[in-house]
Amino acid sequence: MEKVMNIIKPKPNPQQQLRDWQRRLRQECRNIERQIRDIQREEKNVQKAIRDAAKRNDMVSAKALAKEIVRSRRTVNRLYENKAQMNSISMHLGESVAIARTVGHLSKSAEVMKLVNNLMKAPEMAATMLEFSKEMTKAGVIEEFVNDAVDNALDSEDIEEEIEEEVDKVLTAIAGETAAQLPETVRKERVKQSAETARTTEEEEAIAEGVDDEEELEEIRARLAKVRS
Repeated sequence: MEKVMNIIKPKPNPQQQLRDWQRRLRQECRNIERQIRDIQREEKNVQKAIRDAAKRNDMVSAKALAKEIVRSRRTVNRLYENKAQMNSISMHLGESVAIARTVGHLSKSAEVMKLVNNLMKAPEMAATMLEFSKEMTKAGVIEEFVNDAVDNALDSEDIEEEIEEEVDKVLTAIAGETAAQLPETVRKERVKQSAETARTTEEEEAIAEGVDDEEELEEIRARLAKVRS
């Protein structure tokens, strides 16, 4: 029955299809803007937690939180890039209207295909752009292609190294003089010692009075992970 209805149902003309795509792209852009605001709002809470940890000389927690901020800022940058690429897709589709009016159908666009392919590599956009790609392929705007998003996983180690390099900068910018009061060698040694004792009873004794701080740290991490997803 569904197949029969699909046959009977009139196909949208190129202009209608284009307007529908642009409307959905605008909605996705608004969703991205909302997600960015949520991440930036949560970052203010994390910044306060970092300053509090630095005042306690708890540089392990401060560094862990700073790492979360670095990740969140990278997510925001990626979301801005996604939004810009979606706006570009909408613009290129708009340019296709004049051609569609002349030839009666939407023509293939190598630029749209490239942008859709790029967006499919973004985890938060993969499902949405997969749906777009199927519709655009069917409409003849792009050619069918195989997504190679898996290749990005190979860069994860390099990204982790870059994040580590940014953490100290974030600590200095947020904690200011409080973090700077500890010599670099002392701060690194404290972080190293904490890492070495992470799986021993010695750590339990060291943080016996700071259970609430650890729970707060995990809660902050969970909130950041939620707004980034």
